[in-house]
Amino acid sequence: MRETSDPAAVHGGPPPPPTMPAHASAFGRDLLAGLSRSPRSIPPKYFYDAAGSALFDRICELPEYYPTRTELGILRAHASDIVRRVGADADIVEFGAGSLAKIRILLDAFARDGAPARYIPVDISADHLHGAAQRLRDAYPRLDVVPLAADYTKPEQLAALPVTRGKRIGFFPGSTIGNFSPDEADAFLRDAARLLRGGGLLVGVDLVKDPATLHRAYNDAQGVTAQFNLNLLRRANDELGADFDVDGFAHHAHYDPLRTRIEMHLVSLRTQTARVLGRVFDFDDGERIHTENSYKFTIAGFRAIAARAGFEPAAVWTDAARHFSVHWLQSAG
Repeated sequence: MRETSDPAAVHGGPPPPPTMPAHASAFGRDLLAGLSRSPRSIPPKYFYDAAGSALFDRICELPEYYPTRTELGILRAHASDIVRRVGADADIVEFGAGSLAKIRILLDAFARDGAPARYIPVDISADHLHGAAQRLRDAYPRLDVVPLAADYTKPEQLAALPVTRGKRIGFFPGSTIGNFSPDEADAFLRDAARLLRGGGLLVGVDLVKDPATLHRAYNDAQGVTAQFNLNLLRRANDELGADFDVDGFAHHAHYDPLRTRIEMHLVSLRTQTARVLGRVFDFDDGERIHTENSYKFTIAGFRAIAARAGFEPAAVWTDAARHFSVHWLQSAG
């Protein structure tokens, strides 16, 4: 595993931090940094350009991918209880909003005089976000929809949220919390507790279960998850002028029972070279780029994490098989 433009790789010793081109985007900077590490990695938030977001929408419809349909079932079954806890005239902020499908269940459950003051979807993929927001406005013409194209893991970017006139409620479905490392999850929840002070957070959390079920969910027979993973390289080629041979890499996902997480990787199928923003990276046959973790939780374990971050864990809802859970966390005023 080496970068041919790195003089330290020739003379020995640890490589210096990568030099970032002045014109590099956040994606470019993070990609260069991730490929310069050992082991190599790409932050999973960069899955979600327009093509990646569309592929993820397809993943959510796959028979093997249980999280989406299971969470939707939980939300439908308990929507009345959930909106009662949210209350009227709240600003609902959805982190990583995607296609905005799940919020519709809650919007439909609100009585006419108890609707949210505003719905603020936050997503890193601006084009996908604004298209989904317009479709939501068309479906709910009385709802004030205020999309924010931002990285919700960056508190400074969330400073652009409109000032709330009442309480602020967070909505974080899909068990995206599992994509964070334990330290990142702690940091996100601490920041959310401050941002949502006096309100609460509704969060979807995937649960520990049979490894075979998890394996099928991330290795679907149609290969859509593989396309989703490989789209990271296509995005680098399209946006950054990189020259990855996408066919020279393969999707790999496995469950680590000790860490209770799915790991996704891109595996080099041969010895090859890729150029990114003027840097040259050599890949050995079988070398991996780590693209995602998806941690699975126990209910008690997640409630403890939330309490440590400053929330008061309240209600929790699950499906009959206890594959998935939705938690209502209150934030002190």
